[in-house]
Amino acid sequence: MFNTPRQERAPATLSIPARTDYRLLAHYWLVLALALLLVNVGGLNAQEITKAHGISKFGELKYAEDFQYLDYVNPDAPKGGEYSTWAFGSFDSMHPFITKGRPAVGASIQFEPLMTGTSDEPDSLYGLIAESLEYPADHSWVIFNLRPEARFSDGSPVTAEDVVFSHNILAEKGIPSIQTFFAETFQSVEALDTNRVKFTFTEPSETNDLVMQAASTLVFSKAWWEGRDFEESTLDAPMGSSEYILESMDVGKTVVYRRRDDYWGKNLPINVGRSNFDRLRFEYYADPTAAFEGFKAGETTFRNENSSLKWAQDYNFPAVEKGWVRKVELPDGNLGSAQGFFYNLRRAPFDDIKVREALGLMFNFEWANQTLFFGLYERVDSFYENSVLEAKGEIPADEAAILEPFREFFPESLFSEPAQTPPVSGINQVDRAQVRAAGALLDEAGWTVGEDGLRRNADGEVLAIDILNNSPAFDRVINPFVENLKRLGVDATHTRVDSAQYTERRRSHDFDMLVTTYGNNLTPGLGIKQWYGSENADVPSRNIAGLKNEGIDALLDIVIASKTREELNLNTRALDRALRSLHIWIPQWYKDVHTVAYLDVYRHPENLPPFALGVTDFWWYDAERAEQLRAEGAF
Repeated sequence: MFNTPRQERAPATLSIPARTDYRLLAHYWLVLALALLLVNVGGLNAQEITKAHGISKFGELKYAEDFQYLDYVNPDAPKGGEYSTWAFGSFDSMHPFITKGRPAVGASIQFEPLMTGTSDEPDSLYGLIAESLEYPADHSWVIFNLRPEARFSDGSPVTAEDVVFSHNILAEKGIPSIQTFFAETFQSVEALDTNRVKFTFTEPSETNDLVMQAASTLVFSKAWWEGRDFEESTLDAPMGSSEYILESMDVGKTVVYRRRDDYWGKNLPINVGRSNFDRLRFEYYADPTAAFEGFKAGETTFRNENSSLKWAQDYNFPAVEKGWVRKVELPDGNLGSAQGFFYNLRRAPFDDIKVREALGLMFNFEWANQTLFFGLYERVDSFYENSVLEAKGEIPADEAAILEPFREFFPESLFSEPAQTPPVSGINQVDRAQVRAAGALLDEAGWTVGEDGLRRNADGEVLAIDILNNSPAFDRVINPFVENLKRLGVDATHTRVDSAQYTERRRSHDFDMLVTTYGNNLTPGLGIKQWYGSENADVPSRNIAGLKNEGIDALLDIVIASKTREELNLNTRALDRALRSLHIWIPQWYKDVHTVAYLDVYRHPENLPPFALGVTDFWWYDAERAEQLRAEGAF
């Protein structure tokens, strides 16, 4: 068994002398009675302590303590070769844990957490730096037992003091939303000895979310950071303990990570068959078109294609025709990405739900999918698309019961209409029925059309919206949307900026609308407050839209408190239904396959896991095929 409960209670003992003195006997009976009372009182407070090699949100681990390797890896995968792909824009930092600078792709790959997840379970963590964890039934604290063999890349041991330092430095100087979360969640983090560290939480909990949050702590080297300012951006890559370290960089252009042979954990069962490439190379390009040309020219060797236009039309170059480059579709069992145009709710007029709903009607997905995407996509309408967490149809009684106490925070349509779904438009770019519906909503909101064709409110202010963008590839999507908005009487514009400006404006909330993806998962936990919690609306965080809603905050707590998978699914469907009713976004599209192209030197296990493509995780390099291609002149 992988969860072994044990009682942290010492038995009470009492002996009676052989020679009987009745006064002493009475005294001993009194002592015995008090001892038994203390044992009974202690029994009320004593808690079952679980010690285990892993932890699951709902208590069930797939892999037993003696597992040899993960089911989806090739344990005999060879080590070697290079994986290379493209990245967009530029970078000027190797420090990904603060808001300053633009960190390089993969900058966090050098750090390991105490425990790590897998790609075939949505809600479990297994020991990595920590070989085991201990926690009581009320989840008021957790102790991690570190592996004595764990080492940083310079050979120094990973200790409990490093874990304490890592937590404290993020709590003091990390991203603001993390600082807030840590302050509210953790009472203390202390080193019990060299290899044991204890996290104590502010309050006990019926769920193990806080334990799992603590288990996800990334570990930094305290010694490396001495004399350095954690709050300052740096190109001096901080030292970690993982299998990969920075090998080289050309600032803003290329970054290369090298697999190290002396990695301390390479033989751990959790790592067998993984991290197989000798090098990971990321080449930066100013725009996707240049990146595609670089791939065709052999500058990079792997491409996860996100342009339906290119996928449909442009993979007819010689390397594909000769069989040197493979173009394949691989199954994707993950959530459909919650991608869309997101409003900035912090500023008018986007704080008006009628305005948001009206503008959303002007994005014609059906026309875009047929005209621009070759019919390759499906419309997103849920934050948990393509899963059991997605709300559907009329509100059922169980969801209504969850939402009813918070009715005042949501539009009445939440209870009276089916789960909000974008209407289906016609195949022409302009759907006149949607224009009329949107116009009626704007009229109700006080934005009426003037003689010049523009909509103004009672104060004479023009209804204006600017869509911020940093990718030329999105021009063909955004520009027709802008044209449709103008037909509605909206002074709509499209501003494209470079990646540095985009990053800064996004962080400082200087935008009306932008395209982004909310990173939900199949087991929502404490992290959902980063995306939707009011406390993260006005600080640099994942709550890009700036959503502040007391009803949503309450639902987040309900989701987090779920005790079973069935409860979690139901509570998340209620949350999804509520979020959609607020029209904080204009949903875009998703596809349920990975569309990838790569030089035919990469191999993957026959049965890919459902929740990750895992190219840099468990794919490997076929050296024999590489020699064949080299002989054929492929590279």
